[in-house]
Amino acid sequence: METLQDLCSFERFNAFWKHYGYGIDQQELIDREFKRIKGITYLDHAGTTLFPESLIKGFYEDIARNVYGNPHSHNPSSRLTHDTVESVRYRILEHFNTTPEEYSVIFTSGCTAALKLVADSFPWKSASIDGPGSQFCYLTDNHTSVVGIRGAAALRGVTVVPIQPHEVEAIIKKSTNEEQMSSTPHLFCYPAQSNFSGKKYPLRYVKGIQSQQLYPACEHGGRWFVLLDAACFVSCSHLDLRKYPADFVPISFYKIFGFPTGLGALLVRNETAEILRKSYFGGGTAAAYLMDENYFVPRPNVDSRFEDGTISFLDIISLHHGFETLQKLTGSMLNIQLHTFGLARYTYTVLSCLCHSNGKPVAQIHCDNEFQNMAEQGAILNFILLDCHGRTVGFSQVDKMASLFNIHIRTGCFCNTGACQYYLGISNQDVKTNLQAGHVCGDNIDLVEGRPTGSIRVSFGYMSSFEDCQNFLRFIVNCFVYKPLTLDQKRLGRLMTSAPVNPSASFHPTPVINGQIGHENGQVIREAPSEEHVSKERKNNGSTHTLTNLFIYPVKSCASFEVAEWPLGPQGLLYDRLWMVVNENGVCLSQKREPKLCLIQPVICLTSNTLQLKVSGMKPVTVPLDASIKYTGVRASHTKVCGDSVQSVDCGEEVSAWLSEFLGKPCRLLRQSPDVLREMKIGRQKAGDCCLTALSLVNEAQFLLINRASVSVLQQHIDNRQENESKDMSLDMEQLVQRFRANIVILGQEPFVEEDWSYLTIGTTKFKVTGKCGRCQMIGVDQKSAARTQEPLRSLSECRSGKVTFGVYLTQQSVSSSTAVPVLSVGAHVTPQISETADNP
Repeated sequence: METLQDLCSFERFNAFWKHYGYGIDQQELIDREFKRIKGITYLDHAGTTLFPESLIKGFYEDIARNVYGNPHSHNPSSRLTHDTVESVRYRILEHFNTTPEEYSVIFTSGCTAALKLVADSFPWKSASIDGPGSQFCYLTDNHTSVVGIRGAAALRGVTVVPIQPHEVEAIIKKSTNEEQMSSTPHLFCYPAQSNFSGKKYPLRYVKGIQSQQLYPACEHGGRWFVLLDAACFVSCSHLDLRKYPADFVPISFYKIFGFPTGLGALLVRNETAEILRKSYFGGGTAAAYLMDENYFVPRPNVDSRFEDGTISFLDIISLHHGFETLQKLTGSMLNIQLHTFGLARYTYTVLSCLCHSNGKPVAQIHCDNEFQNMAEQGAILNFILLDCHGRTVGFSQVDKMASLFNIHIRTGCFCNTGACQYYLGISNQDVKTNLQAGHVCGDNIDLVEGRPTGSIRVSFGYMSSFEDCQNFLRFIVNCFVYKPLTLDQKRLGRLMTSAPVNPSASFHPTPVINGQIGHENGQVIREAPSEEHVSKERKNNGSTHTLTNLFIYPVKSCASFEVAEWPLGPQGLLYDRLWMVVNENGVCLSQKREPKLCLIQPVICLTSNTLQLKVSGMKPVTVPLDASIKYTGVRASHTKVCGDSVQSVDCGEEVSAWLSEFLGKPCRLLRQSPDVLREMKIGRQKAGDCCLTALSLVNEAQFLLINRASVSVLQQHIDNRQENESKDMSLDMEQLVQRFRANIVILGQEPFVEEDWSYLTIGTTKFKVTGKCGRCQMIGVDQKSAARTQEPLRSLSECRSGKVTFGVYLTQQSVSSSTAVPVLSVGAHVTPQISETADNP
C-alpha cells in the first residue's frame, strides 16, 4: 500500500518516468540559468515560459559589439541588420523542418496580430447567384483570437461555422473531382494543442481538411485552407511543417524562449501566400506607388509585402540567441517534450488520486485522456478543486493561497470560452446570466450561485523540476484536503503502470496518517462543522451588535487612522483611500509590492484641513486636503487601480521627495481627481436605479466590515497551530484586526454571521451588503514591522476549509432625513437584516 510520502519521493518518480532532465542535474541547470526563481514555484509556462540568463547575456554581448541600423537603409550597419534578420528567418524555418522555398516568415507583434493578418487578408467570397460563398470554420476549443476572425469574415457575408471536436472525423470520405474544381476559398482553424486542457489535436487534420476528406471540408466544395494555431503547441513540442503543411501557422516567441515579448510570426506556405490580399500598405512594403493616382505595386517577397513599417529588428536578432541557448541547454524539442510531459503526467497521476478523509476526490481534472500518450496530451493540467462535500472551491481563492506560498499558476477561462463551457458545463444562457451578474472574462468572480466560472491551470516548461511538482502537491494537500488524506489505491496502481489499462469504477480509499508531503508527523486537521449546520434562527433579524472600531485609510495601502467618530462622504468614509503612492512609471504601489507602505502613518486634521504623513525617524510631511490646490510643474494623469482607469492629480514635489527617501525609489503621491468617480465592480445596481455607487481608490466597495467574533475564531486557530508547531508567532486580537484593514469593526454574537446579512443599520444610516471580501496575501504583511508572513491567510484557509473570504463589503443605502452630514460613531448599535427579500430603500 503506497503512502503519499513514498509516492512523492524522487526515487518513485524516477522509477515512473525515465526521461527527466537533459543529461545534467536539473537543479544545476536552474542554479546556473534561473537563479531568480529561487523560492518560486513557477507553473504558468503556457502563459509565458522563462528566459535563461545566458540568452540575455549572449544577446547583450551581440548588440554591445555590433551596430545594427534600420534595415530599410543600405549603409553597412543596415545591411548587417538585414542579413542577420534573414539568417533568423532561416533558423525559424529550420526549427520547423521546412525551407524558404516552402514557407515564408512574416514577423508580427504576436500571435494575435498574425491571426488578424489572416482575417484581414484572406480572400473571403460572399454568397451570390453564381454560387455559395466562403465558410469560416473553427473548433470550439480555440483561443479567443482565433474565434475573433469571424468578425472580419461575417462583414464579408461569409458563413461562420463552429465545429465540435468530435465532428471532424464523424464523416470521412474522399473528395470528388467536382468538389476539387470549385475555387471558392474556405478557412478551417484549429489548435495543435488546446491552451485550456493541453489536449493535442491530430496534426493529420491538416491534410485531411486540405484534401476534403474530413468534416466540414468533405461537405462543401471549394478550396480549403488550414490555419493551425501552434502558439501553445510549439513551446514544448516539435512541429514538422514538411509532414503537416498547414497553410497558416501563427506563433509567439515568448512561449518558446521567454524573451522577447511582443514578437510573433505568421508562417505562410508560399503557394498559399498568393491568395492573400492587402488593402493597407505601410513603409517598406511598396515596390512603387503614386501620390495622385491609385497606383501601388507591392514588393515581390511575401514577408516584405506584409511587414508594414520597420520591424522590431533587435528583438528579432535576439531570437538567434534563443535558438542557440535552447539547443545548448536541452539538446532538442523532443527532449523538452519528454521532460515536461513526464512532470505533467506524474502530477496528474497523484492529483487525480488524492481524496478527502471521506473518500471524495480533491480535484476534478479537465481532460479527455489519462496522460498516457504525449502525442495526445501536452504539459498542461487543468482542474477545479472540490471540498469534502463535493462543492467547488473558487479558483480565485486557490490563486490567492498559491500566491501566498509563491506558487505561480493561472486561473479563469484562459481566453478559451468554448473549452471552458465544455468542461465546466456552462451553457450559453449561463454565460449571459453570469455577465448580467457582473462576471466578465478575466475577473476574479469564480463562483456564481455555487457554480464555477473558470478553473485552475498549471503548466510546465523545460526548466521545470520535480521539486515544482512536490511544492504544488504539498500546497494542495496542506490547504485544501480534509485530513486525514486518503489515496485511491486502485486508480493509483493502474496509472503508475507504463501502459494504460481499463479504468475501474470502484476504489477503496486508504487512510494516510501523514497529511503533509515530506514530513512524518503532520498535524491531522479534523473536518470543521459545516456553516450550513449553523441554525439560521441564531442569526435573527433585528439582533443588535455594537460598532467597536472605526478606521479610515487616507492613503491606499498605508497605515490606518483610527477615529471615534467620522463623517460619511459620497464615496464612503470621508477621505478614505483618496490618495495613492505610485512608482516612477505611474504604477500604483500596494503592500504586496512594497510592504514598507504599512509603516507610513497618515493623520487627517479636519480643523487645519491637512493630511500629514509620519514615519519613525523622519520629519512629517503635510499635504492640504483641498483638492483645488494646484502644484507647479505637475499635471493630472491617468493610472490604473484594480483594473480601472483613474484620473488623478499629483500632490507635489515635497511629498514625492519624502516618499522617495523613505521607500528608497522614485515615488509620487497622487490624489483621485474629484471630477471623475469610479463605479462599483460588485453588487452593481440594476438597470434603472436612480444613482450609481461611487468609489474612491478602494478595491471593491465603499466600506469593509469585520466581526470580532470571527476574528476570535481565527485567533484561536492560529494559537492552537502555533502551539503544535512550537513557533512563537501568535497574534493578539488587535493585531489581527489591523491585518484585515476594515473600516468598520463590530462585536457580533457569532462568528461569520455577517456573511448571511443582506442589510444593516448603524445608527440611522442603512447599508447594503454587496459581497464577501476574498482576502489576498496583503494580510500576510505585519502592520508593525512590514515583515511578510504566512499568517493569517494560511490559518484562515485551514480553519475555513480552503475558503479565504473574511469580512463583507458594504455600500451606503440611506441616511437620516436631517440636513446634517451623517456621522458614524463608535458604540453605535448595529442592526442586521438577513431577509433575501428585503426592500432596497
